Amino acid sequence: MTPADSLPEPTRTLYLSGESSDEKRQQLLNYFNQTWALYESLFSCLSDPQAWYTKAIPLRHPLIFYYGHTATFYINKLIAGQLIDKRLDAHIEAMMAIGVDEMSWDDLDDTHYAWPDIAQLRDYRAQVKGVITEVIRTMPLELPIGWNSPAWVILMGIEHERIHLETSSVLIRQLPVEWVQPQPHWPVCPRARHRYQDVPKNQLLPVTGGRVTLGKTDDTYGWDNEYGRQVHDVSEFQASEMLVSNAEFLHFVQDNGYQNACWWDDEGQGWLAFSQAIMPTFWVGQPEQPDTLKLRLMAEEVVMAWDWPVEVNQLEAAAFCRWKSAQIGQSVQLPGEAEWYRLREAVPGDQPEWQRPPGNINLSWWASPCPVDTFRQDKFYDLVGNVWQWTTTPINGFEGFNVHPLYDDFSTPTFDGKHALIKGGSWISTGNEALKSARYAFRRHFFQHAGFRYVVSKHKESMTLNPYETDAMVSQYLEFQYGPEYFSIANYARQLVEIALPHVKQRGHALDIGCATGRASFELARYFEQVTGMDYSARFIDVALQLVSGDDFRYVIPTEGELVEYRQLRLKEVGIDRITAGKVQFVQGDACNLKPQPKRYDFVLAANLLDRLRQPLRFLHDITPMIQSGGILLISSPWTWLEEYTERNQWLGGVRENGEALSSYQALQRFMAAEFEEIAPAQDVPFVIRETARKYQHTLAQASLWRKR
Repeated sequence: MTPADSLPEPTRTLYLSGESSDEKRQQLLNYFNQTWALYESLFSCLSDPQAWYTKAIPLRHPLIFYYGHTATFYINKLIAGQLIDKRLDAHIEAMMAIGVDEMSWDDLDDTHYAWPDIAQLRDYRAQVKGVITEVIRTMPLELPIGWNSPAWVILMGIEHERIHLETSSVLIRQLPVEWVQPQPHWPVCPRARHRYQDVPKNQLLPVTGGRVTLGKTDDTYGWDNEYGRQVHDVSEFQASEMLVSNAEFLHFVQDNGYQNACWWDDEGQGWLAFSQAIMPTFWVGQPEQPDTLKLRLMAEEVVMAWDWPVEVNQLEAAAFCRWKSAQIGQSVQLPGEAEWYRLREAVPGDQPEWQRPPGNINLSWWASPCPVDTFRQDKFYDLVGNVWQWTTTPINGFEGFNVHPLYDDFSTPTFDGKHALIKGGSWISTGNEALKSARYAFRRHFFQHAGFRYVVSKHKESMTLNPYETDAMVSQYLEFQYGPEYFSIANYARQLVEIALPHVKQRGHALDIGCATGRASFELARYFEQVTGMDYSARFIDVALQLVSGDDFRYVIPTEGELVEYRQLRLKEVGIDRITAGKVQFVQGDACNLKPQPKRYDFVLAANLLDRLRQPLRFLHDITPMIQSGGILLISSPWTWLEEYTERNQWLGGVRENGEALSSYQALQRFMAAEFEEIAPAQDVPFVIRETARKYQHTLAQASLWRKR
């Protein structure tokens, strides 16, 4: 078994650090040139002009777009990063800037574009290559390369083109075979078993449990979703020794697997009804006559290679697992990301270190899959390489996830519970894709060079919807309550709790009324045995409950115009652990219609509440008997009375009484005197609410402390 001599020279991902900037600059130039030449060579497989201009699938642009797209990406990112100040062709750079996300299978894009001709794009790409070469030769370069380095933008362009090397090869594979042609520099593996009866049987092997820590730590370029940290305690499980082969999948097909709805979830049944699939998409022929089936590769059809891995979408893989589970009476499913990592630990090293990869990856062996029993890695085969492996895990950001400002839509659109992770890489996975830390995800109905292995596991995971919150009010409150401090003004909720604590002797039960998304409630839970957070808005309460559950919460905040920033929030990032959060009960309630609960609370916080109530005096009247004797009420308000919230005749103050000015604080003192003692001078508490990147509300709330007699 030797690598094909005609394959492009394998490349290894660059390390970000080094001893010499000059040496790193040359490495970067070499890596760029290798990537550029490799991408150009892929398009030599197109033999008919129709292959350039006809969509291979309705959900994607034709290949002419992707030929130009990777070049325009460099220019557009360099312009955005202010690393160059001149465009080469504004029309091309606009037309070919944004690809089509793989949407729902029936969400077709019927837009017609006046694409440039091939010769024009070849000339444009040549110009871009010259610009990038000059940028690499002249840009400032300090080591190690970081997010803010010009070199990071170049690496972003290189790795982006390597992604499209693979995705474009899948599109070529989906074109009519007469429009493409095999090339000697893209050689197919010559080894295959053409009788399905000759394929070795798969088996389940035990895998010990253990702790795995996810998150990129190696010294190479990574996409934003790879960074951060996530720890999993993986229980012991069993995993299939090999990837599922075409022969093994044939049993599912022959058992009417595509016709039996019980093996498919709702999404799978919807896809089946739309696609009318009866077998894997790359099988050619009739499944009733398996001996006559062929296999579509990138640029040709070959006699069915029964011992190669089956290539299916995640819906098909999951349906097979349900069928297999019924066959053997065990809980068969696709692995989770953490389980794949547990398996991956058996493979030593990583792509930059490998002189010869231990699997069919990085274009080091063939330009196709190979038999599933070719590359043994520990006691399994193909833990890395051959084809990608579907998981059950919806892609998500790790704790500490941040969006790179020059590519803010790389990961965030996929954090929606609809994109499943693929792991392990395929024969054409190069660069970042061939790393252990790589994290790529696709819609479940989508096709890559992807197959699967199955596991018997207690692990349960679902593709749950978890999109970015775009409601402006929710996002603004999350940023206000949990976001960074602006202009050196401390967190408002924390300030109020710190003001109250020296005066609160009994710390049994606290009420945070008008809690919004709950930050003050959580702060109080550090010191009280029990906290109730109450708000009129069910949406705010839902958000707070999601935070209590330990889930992360994502939201967007405006920067300017239609531009936004992405935020990802976990309570532990603001120092609130599960035990503390568990002491808070969030309920929906109306401050002007409180259920009587005599002497329940040792402390009540009413922050920015009174001037937003329709009947503020009614609230004060009703809350008074609910506070223990000796209990504390903290009222904080900027006294911004508005008739849209409170009719003028209900305002506590901010009016003239008998011709004299009556402030809200004066009116509050008058009302509270009957039942409360004011125990500290009122004080101004500043807070800042961000509206956009350059517009903030700077407000002074007046805080007063009252002890119940």
